[in-house]
Amino acid sequence: MPTDRQSGSSPIIRFFKSLYLSNRLFIGLALCVLALFVCFVFEHYLFVVLVGIGVGCVFLLMDIITLYMQSRGIQASRSCPDRLSNGDVNTVSLSVTNRYPFRIGIDIVEEVPFQFQKRNLTFKTHLGVDRSEVLYYDLRPTERGVYRFGAVNVYVSGLLGLVSRRYIFDVGKEVAVYPSFIEMRKYELLAASHRLTDYGIKKIRRIGHATEFDQIKHYVAGDDPRTINYKATARINQLMVNTYQEEKSQPVYCVIDKGRTMKMPFNGMTLLDHAINSTLMVCSTALNKGDKAGLITFSKDIDEILPADKQRRQRNKILETLYAQKTDFKEADYERLYVTVRRKLSQRSLIILYTNFETVKGMRRQLKYLGHMAKDHLVLVAFFLNSEFNEVLDTTPANMEEMFRKGMAEKLSNDKFLIVKELNRYGIHTILSKPENLTIDSMNKYLEFKSRGLI
Repeated sequence: MPTDRQSGSSPIIRFFKSLYLSNRLFIGLALCVLALFVCFVFEHYLFVVLVGIGVGCVFLLMDIITLYMQSRGIQASRSCPDRLSNGDVNTVSLSVTNRYPFRIGIDIVEEVPFQFQKRNLTFKTHLGVDRSEVLYYDLRPTERGVYRFGAVNVYVSGLLGLVSRRYIFDVGKEVAVYPSFIEMRKYELLAASHRLTDYGIKKIRRIGHATEFDQIKHYVAGDDPRTINYKATARINQLMVNTYQEEKSQPVYCVIDKGRTMKMPFNGMTLLDHAINSTLMVCSTALNKGDKAGLITFSKDIDEILPADKQRRQRNKILETLYAQKTDFKEADYERLYVTVRRKLSQRSLIILYTNFETVKGMRRQLKYLGHMAKDHLVLVAFFLNSEFNEVLDTTPANMEEMFRKGMAEKLSNDKFLIVKELNRYGIHTILSKPENLTIDSMNKYLEFKSRGLI
């Protein structure tokens, strides 16, 4: 159904608000004015010019009548999912159908949410009688929240193209931008088709047998001879081997630092949103592996604690919890985090902490609390490598200012690797990753821990 923003106004007002004059009409008016000026010199042409103006007025009236003779000459709609995936390309479609008994020209002006800062999203096309067309465009949101679309403005040109009529459709549609669920579904599809290496997931060889016993079966070529069960073999006089399965139901907690260090932008998104997207993927992977996934978010206070669980609804709980995260980027309180972990996490768990240490001194202020957590849990600290340093490091300084900038970039870059070494000395595992690679690096690390039997 077409709508009008001035639905309460009178029909005459609505008529004039929907009527637009085309450039072709203004050109015709300019020619008429020029012809009237010429008639001051050649007066005997005045009658011909007046007849021409009269014919033009008749054509204008016919063009208006043909456009307004049908109340619903155009049908249009916007097809957009109720949820958009943050940081991913989301496709939106516009469908237009011609109900006029003649071919029309169409200009569409789409009003996307202001967060995208797109003011010129327009489409031009022509439609024959009873013909439809679907137009597509892409949107890439970079922050979570509610986005509000404006109207789909459709301007229809008549047979002569002298005037246009505006139709308004789908005003005020709201959509929610959630963490990157498109990437999560993509991973699940690749996992189902055994193509995870296309996504960047490494094939990690299982070392040892730090797994749960599954069953005894007959030996077949290719089985590990070390798994032969000699008692069962002697009992039935055939080679029998033990089979194992990965340990399941292990708690995996993603802990997200929402402090000031996570406000740094990269590729249009904050480091916090990169961490949130990675958390969703890691939790989904853990649930697919049969482990229990949980979530803790903190900054100055502990904001959210979602206990680890492996039930089917846990994935949706994690998605909704991540969507609702808000922060003012205050200083993160690691002491409060340590106290909470000690009280709430009674079972040994894998804790993946997403944070961002820029300096060694900044890390050392929190090292005491991280070391205490590492005594009771398997702690993995994931923080970010500033890829913009590479651009500075690859340049040749031309003056003292550029030399100073390059020196600072080298120091900060080296500090990142010193942080890794010092954390490893205290038995804390680390991921130093570029923001765009954080998800893959985190999943590979989790799968490595599973294969080594560390959790």
